[in-house]
Amino acid sequence: MSDAELVLRSTRVITPEGTRAASVLVSAGKITAVLGYDAEVPSGARLEDLGDDVLLPGLVDTHVHVNDPGRTEWEGFWTATRAAAAGGITTLVDMPLNSLPPTTTVDNLRVKQKVAADKAHIDVGFWGGALPGNVRDLRPLHEAGVFGFKAFLSPSGVDEFPHLERDPLARSMAEIAAFDGLLIVHAEDPHLLASAPQQPGPKYADFLASRPRDAEDTAIAQLIREAKALRARVHVLHLSSSDALPLITKAKADGVRITVETCPHYLTLTAEEVPDGASEFKCCPPIRESANQDLLWQALADGTIDCIVTDHSPSTADLKTDDFATAWGGISGLQLSLAAVWTEARRRGHGLEDVVRWMSTRTAELVGLDDRKGAIEAGRDADFAVLAPDETFTVDPAALQHRNRVTAYAGKTLHGVVKSTWLRGERIVTDGEFTDPKGRLLTRTS
Repeated sequence: MSDAELVLRSTRVITPEGTRAASVLVSAGKITAVLGYDAEVPSGARLEDLGDDVLLPGLVDTHVHVNDPGRTEWEGFWTATRAAAAGGITTLVDMPLNSLPPTTTVDNLRVKQKVAADKAHIDVGFWGGALPGNVRDLRPLHEAGVFGFKAFLSPSGVDEFPHLERDPLARSMAEIAAFDGLLIVHAEDPHLLASAPQQPGPKYADFLASRPRDAEDTAIAQLIREAKALRARVHVLHLSSSDALPLITKAKADGVRITVETCPHYLTLTAEEVPDGASEFKCCPPIRESANQDLLWQALADGTIDCIVTDHSPSTADLKTDDFATAWGGISGLQLSLAAVWTEARRRGHGLEDVVRWMSTRTAELVGLDDRKGAIEAGRDADFAVLAPDETFTVDPAALQHRNRVTAYAGKTLHGVVKSTWLRGERIVTDGEFTDPKGRLLTRTS
């Protein structure tokens, strides 16, 4: 402990054993010890006394569309990682689509890594993509360090990333299972989507009817069947339909290797409040009714849903037209995810320990970073967010770091102000002031 360079002290430190007053010792970017609040500061170490602000592990967001390179007018590594850092996120994993090229070969992965290398304010990892015809690329991508593979069961919205029908899905899943990789899936059934009523225009009710719950439920049932047969590891992305929860509960009880995420917008926004023409609320699958939201929160509490991620999927403002049928579908949420979830969690009687479990610990476990990220304990990276949980702010789009400042949260008052964010023991943002980029590119094995 005598070699500690930094001590962070707070009356409220969230650790795996609970919240307590503690002093956290840091050396060479790692947590070396978590001691009592009044522990002596080692000679030569700098003390940062945080008072009553809460020290929590930096969040790990495993579902982010950075869109860089190729669609950098939508977002980019510089702006996305600044927004993440401002919101207490210290690690993100970038989705393989909406960039050009998509991350579907090792060569394409190298392109993306080169673009990200000097722009990342936080640590960044990458998902690979599973497409029709790229089965032979999956193992090389796995060996190159991607954290798993994303597939769509319905059209993705971009031509360069086609979806998998049943047989190609089975082939990709079998290949990924052969090296015990992870397949993450956008689960909506394309045939049920095609048969749903399609009424263009500004009415949110019409858009909601075009993405029925049954499309999610049917696709998840198919995914469970395939995963059970192949003993494959699968992860359901952005669950919005509470009707699928019994299927998932049974699959877990039957030993199917399945995990599930949901998103802040499904937990904090409801269909009843979406104004007609307000396509900043459009995402796929859609924001559903308040009764559905209640069941998602129950599933988080009982462990049926494992974690919360943003599915940050921005676009330029001109693509957010007032026609829900043609507007780009995606919610921008990186900078606001912690505050949005905490605001609703506290209203429902959950604590910050729950939020940390859902947004840091379990997301780190999902991608195999739980030896480095996701908790304040000795041996982990010294990644922290300092939060004033009782302070509030009103969302002003002009104050966001996202490249395109379109947000469904505009004008909302949220609890939880991130005072500073730390990456490997270095403060990277304080009260909106940023250092130069200090993030590293992460792989599954290093």
